Amino acid sequence: MLTARRSIALLLTILVTLPSGVGGKPPAPAVRRVVVIGIDGLGAEGVRRVNPPNMSRMMSRGAWTLGARAVLPTVSAPNWASMIMGAGPVQHGVTSNEWRADKFEITPICKGSGNIFPTIFGLLREQHPGAIIGIFHDWDGFGHLFERKAIDQIVDAGSPAEAVVEAGKFIAARRPTLTFIHLDDVDHAGHNHGWGSDKYDAAILDADKLIGDIEAQLTRTGLANSTYLLVTADHGGKGDRHGGLSRGEIEIPWIITGPGIRPGEITSPVNTYDTAATIATILGLKPPACWIGRPVKLK
Repeated sequence: MLTARRSIALLLTILVTLPSGVGGKPPAPAVRRVVVIGIDGLGAEGVRRVNPPNMSRMMSRGAWTLGARAVLPTVSAPNWASMIMGAGPVQHGVTSNEWRADKFEITPICKGSGNIFPTIFGLLREQHPGAIIGIFHDWDGFGHLFERKAIDQIVDAGSPAEAVVEAGKFIAARRPTLTFIHLDDVDHAGHNHGWGSDKYDAAILDADKLIGDIEAQLTRTGLANSTYLLVTADHGGKGDRHGGLSRGEIEIPWIITGPGIRPGEITSPVNTYDTAATIATILGLKPPACWIGRPVKLK
């Protein structure tokens, strides 16, 4: 027969070794946050050539591919829309930079809360009403592509640096669930000096420094360990333009770090509309039936 003292010791041992949540309240779900940095005009070839240090470090500890594909046409609005809408132009109807919710050529196959094709932002707001969402964009055309009423803070920035500074303030103050940062200077450099020019490559390095600024802010605020950081682009370019079918225009980087991600190159196909589906999976959201994107396997 066990003595009283031995009985108490045995009970304590059992309680300590039980898995979390057994015999009591279930464990609280891990907090998950996503920050997307989208670099306008950043073709995958530019990353290969320049080897930017912060993106390279992300690739060494995260999942990545330099073979992700944009949608056609390889212009900005259709590709930013596809990235956040989980589908392509045939589904969402954004076919040019002139697209507006009341000015389009193709009717979307479904509509969400903002009377446009549903985006990851609207989806998050509907399924998790308490989520904190921020968008900081360096191209005013991006501001037409999402459900503005679903967003807690929107900044139409005057420069990439301003977008990152304002996003950093937002991250520190609000500890958001989803933050989207759009940077435009790489695209400007491509149009003004040519994709692959010295000034284009310098613009890639400038954007890479801003990625480092966001990483530093996540570390300062204690959010780095709970945040998935995704760096990608809308399209690349050829000569001083884009919109065509060349590899340089279609191939974009897709680089993600975060809790539990298996490091290494992603060997399965990645399309830009898979981005929204992947974010939805990370945040535990059910995607709409009209999305065609599939979550990228990260673990």
